[in-house]
Amino acid sequence: MGRKAGGLFINPKRFGTLHKPCMKEMIMFLNCVATTHDNAEACARQKELLNTCMESQSKKNRKSWGSLNYHLQRLSRGRK
Repeated sequence: MGRKAGGLFINPKRFGTLHKPCMKEMIMFLNCVATTHDNAEACARQKELLNTCMESQSKKNRKSWGSLNYHLQRLSRGRK
């Protein structure tokens, strides 16, 4: 079974195995922002760690999805 978010059906089993490389850093940053009531200066270290992690995830490590036009055409074919 999936969840319906607005008009979009989401299958949680499909995305459960995705690799989430910067999840720990993002959670640490969001927790810091929440506890300091949106004081960005107090969370500078967590923000820097998150930025470093995100920059280290280069396009070389990711699987290319191809061109945007190709995927738009593929999606429109399913609606006909």
